[in-house]
Amino acid sequence: MSDSAEGAIASAPGARALGDFANERHAELRRPAAREQLLAAGKAMRAGLPLDVPLLIGGEERRGEELVSLDPGRPERVVARAPIAGEADVEQAVRTAREGAAQWSARPAAERAQVLAAAAQRLREQRPRLAALAVYECAKPWLEADADVCEAIDFLEYYARRALELERDAALTQPPGERNSMRYMARGVVAVIAPWNFPLAIPAGMTAGALAAGNAAILKPAEQSPACAHALVAALHAARLPPAALALLPGEAQTGAALVRHAGVQGIAFTGSCEVGLEIVRAAAQTPAEQTHIKRVVAEMGGKNCVIVDSDADLDEAVPAIVHSAFGYAGQKCSAAARVLVHEALAGQLLERLAGAVQALRVGEADELGIDVPALIDADAQRRVLAYIERGAGEGTIHAQGGLPAQPDGGYFAAPTLIGELPSESPLLTEEIFGPVLTLEPVRDVAGACVTVEGLRFGLTGGLFSRNPATIDYVRARTPVGNLYVNREITGAMVGRQPFGGNRLSGTGSKAGGPDYLLEFCEARVVCEKTTRHGVVV
Repeated sequence: MSDSAEGAIASAPGARALGDFANERHAELRRPAAREQLLAAGKAMRAGLPLDVPLLIGGEERRGEELVSLDPGRPERVVARAPIAGEADVEQAVRTAREGAAQWSARPAAERAQVLAAAAQRLREQRPRLAALAVYECAKPWLEADADVCEAIDFLEYYARRALELERDAALTQPPGERNSMRYMARGVVAVIAPWNFPLAIPAGMTAGALAAGNAAILKPAEQSPACAHALVAALHAARLPPAALALLPGEAQTGAALVRHAGVQGIAFTGSCEVGLEIVRAAAQTPAEQTHIKRVVAEMGGKNCVIVDSDADLDEAVPAIVHSAFGYAGQKCSAAARVLVHEALAGQLLERLAGAVQALRVGEADELGIDVPALIDADAQRRVLAYIERGAGEGTIHAQGGLPAQPDGGYFAAPTLIGELPSESPLLTEEIFGPVLTLEPVRDVAGACVTVEGLRFGLTGGLFSRNPATIDYVRARTPVGNLYVNREITGAMVGRQPFGGNRLSGTGSKAGGPDYLLEFCEARVVCEKTTRHGVVV
């Protein structure tokens, strides 16, 4: 951050200087104090369930119980109840957000940044409780849940600083007798349609991006995670964000569709499946007579992410990284490893070691420390993943499966599974499974592996294990993915360090957590003023 930007933020009433951005440190569960703190938060969370999540518009609440979120590991446990927003709620939210956008965009960037930083501090103070909420509402194991809260904090802090940079005029050529300026102005009302797999981090990133640029936001969370979304909204409102600048609309698919279609919405930020994302892009392209703008869509969609393992790879590095990338949070990440493309000279060794690692994975409820693979998010996800595993058993060979809990019928569990010998036309090699399923395929060489990657319609993340700098350069030049990771796991992008987002059908828009993300929520305006005058009119 520039000295002038930091000075601006420090001069705001009651402000604290933000300083340089640094990622929030994740919990270290090797430390007894950290474990005890999280487990105590989990016990307190269980005692307070179910939670009552309101619909929020302009500071006014509406209660209801039509929407219910359950603990995926123990579905008889109700985590939260919320109303379902209908067409009338969407209309009211957009109307209110228009007023909120006018108020909020008029605030200096320094004030907007302060609100985001204050909201980050509130999340920081509630970190164990919020991690517990993600554990029970979305079955995120403790380390994953804590990292989710940390990433939400990172997004708020990072975009607070980017808002200050955005307010400065862009550098333009200034010839004699002419003054040129370009400013980035808020677009207006942004609909944020968020997923459940990062129930705090992704809503925080999309919402904070919209707000940092001066827009009002309407957050429609996934129906599986309304309580996590409410925690984020509550933190922003408590940080003195104007109530009209942020609404919370719990609901189902119809709620999101109504927001996308509404002529009063200028921008849409979406994270979810490719199918839904493409439908949003199509719907947003419609311009009814009463609409005076083209909607901007930022969509982060799916992936079919490949890890290439060359013949010189260090398997001591590759095996744990691949296992974590494929089976962490039961593979329910758009960035998760789905296919291993291994040099034929190393295929037997890698298969043997991966199979042993998969068999050793612990499957169970997310609130148990040391669990590797939790339950899937709901019954539909479980049915879909089990169907893929059954098909893989028929088309290829199941080389390994991890152990299920003693009583798997109590939750939406699926065994982590390693599959090989699949035919090239198998949908397991091209479709996003979004579950704990990993396929392995020998390839003749790295060039052949790159051909396979290039043939996929997705382009989100990818991985390479190689000790040869020339091979690394070759794969970097050929691989069309948005995020390529070399000799490490392919999940866990950090805000400000690995801006995240895909190419091809994996998404559209700038990378989240990167320096140009806020531009997606702005429109540029240029002013050219002739400065040679013959006199002054007073």
